[in-house]
Amino acid sequence: MTTASKITMTRIVLIPFFIFTAISDFKGSAYVALAIFIVSAATDWLDGYVARRYNQVSTFGKFVDPLADKLLVTAALFIFVERGQMASWACWIVVAREFAVSGLRLVAMENGTVIAAAMSGKIKTFSSLICCSFMLLPLHTYAFGGSWLTVDRLGTIIIVATTVYSGIEYFIVNRKALDLKD
Repeated sequence: MTTASKITMTRIVLIPFFIFTAISDFKGSAYVALAIFIVSAATDWLDGYVARRYNQVSTFGKFVDPLADKLLVTAALFIFVERGQMASWACWIVVAREFAVSGLRLVAMENGTVIAAAMSGKIKTFSSLICCSFMLLPLHTYAFGGSWLTVDRLGTIIIVATTVYSGIEYFIVNRKALDLKD
């Protein structure tokens, strides 16, 4: 296993610790959960850097890196739904998009086509990680200018919008991978 893949696996190993601290109510647990989340999110950048810099790009890494991202973000979204910070329909949209794009990739792979990560997918992941970080803060209910727009609502809007946009783009750009003649 390459160093890059070990870094990715660290992100996966940290997820249960993140979940435990995020749902705990011991003093300071919100900040510990946020710290674990940020460290985990930072490994996404670090493993990619190491893989490219030291020529450690591997098939395993191509599989496990996006999986680790999905597991981390999904864990945070489920916590937000449980806490009432995010509507379940918004979480469902994110999870459904992940299943749909993964399915598209599998069908394309069966036909000998590899679907590379699109820039919109990278933007979706980055913005989701940033929004989740803010939503983990104890000030997540802060309303901008006393309006209905809280940190939670803004984060949800950004996560859903980037998720829907990137999902649509994946299917439009890769529509030939779906041979709908059958």
